[in-house]
Amino acid sequence: MTNTVRAAVILAPWHMEIQTFPLPEPEPGAALVKMELSGICGTDKHTFSGFTTQYAGTEHERKIPFPVIPGHENVGRIAAIGPTTEPLVDFYNQPLREGDRVVIGPDLVCGRCYYCKHGFEYYYCSHLQDYGNSLSAANPPHLFGGWADYLYALPGSYLFKVPDDLPSEIAVLTELMAVTTGLDKAKQFSAVDCEGFRFGDTVVVQGVGPLGLCHVIKARMLGAGNIIVIDRSVFRLQMALEMGADAALNLAETDPRQRLEAVRGLTDGRGADVVAECAGVPEALPEGLDLLRPGGFYIECGNFSDMGSVPINPHLLCSKNVRLIGINGEAATAYGPSMQALNRYRQHYPLRKIVTHRYPVEQAEAALRLAMTEECMKIVIANSEFIGKT
Repeated sequence: MTNTVRAAVILAPWHMEIQTFPLPEPEPGAALVKMELSGICGTDKHTFSGFTTQYAGTEHERKIPFPVIPGHENVGRIAAIGPTTEPLVDFYNQPLREGDRVVIGPDLVCGRCYYCKHGFEYYYCSHLQDYGNSLSAANPPHLFGGWADYLYALPGSYLFKVPDDLPSEIAVLTELMAVTTGLDKAKQFSAVDCEGFRFGDTVVVQGVGPLGLCHVIKARMLGAGNIIVIDRSVFRLQMALEMGADAALNLAETDPRQRLEAVRGLTDGRGADVVAECAGVPEALPEGLDLLRPGGFYIECGNFSDMGSVPINPHLLCSKNVRLIGINGEAATAYGPSMQALNRYRQHYPLRKIVTHRYPVEQAEAALRLAMTEECMKIVIANSEFIGKT
């Protein structure tokens, strides 16, 4: 183990550097994780391009505290454990040892505030901190994001042990799959007449980058009938079809009216039962509402960063009796089931194809800029063991 650690650091919008930090000794309750893979998320792209406000309009509104080491979709091996009288365990109380692979839950919560005590701790804890976003690399021990050789897992971090037979290239998708919780919520509402997400329902996914693709896979797992995907990338649309989508609409070749006609044509004129916005583009919202049938269920999970406002007609919410929910993350309890689902269904779906590019830490900016194009799916920052691996 070397005495220094390389990390990709965003200093300001459009300004990234590779910096070196001292390798820390973990404090009691902490762990040092040698990174294997860290995904590039839409939030990372938003941060790099200057959209740095999160949780806008709430008591939790914040700006990205530059400098930051990005990376909150993380899988790695425990390299060192801080001294403690109690053994280190994962979220499900499985003992953890040096060498174990873990997915690191991105959020740290206090367990004491109103939201923690009322069942909404993850993402609304009044003292929330999260890797790759709110923990500044200016503060020791600095290594609070996955785009580095090592990540410092603070005491209280939620760690999830990775099954031995689950490849890291699939385990790195755990956080993304957990964010598909909106589909689970839609399922819950199926107990209400003509609402929610029932077996055989039509699901439209707006935007099939990695998050949208996971919604396609999850919708199929949950019994969707027709799955219709919308994107402007031929590459991404084709991969969505490989993962279980039934129909693809290219934004570059259709206008909103044509897309509405296509969706209604596949639903006996009604519109989709469920629409999930995964594009991270505000303009997708009003179109998505048009695509819904009366009583439909709309999931907004793409605009985690404040990307601006867009006008909508509130009359449509009433006239269509729409149920619209916002998803700003996932419950910690979603990680175990998401990892199990990925492991169980990896023979049914070509999940290894989702990671299309691997870049070393020193090429993180090139990786991030490629992720902003349409000819890729999930790009990861990888240690040398995973570079060139297929």
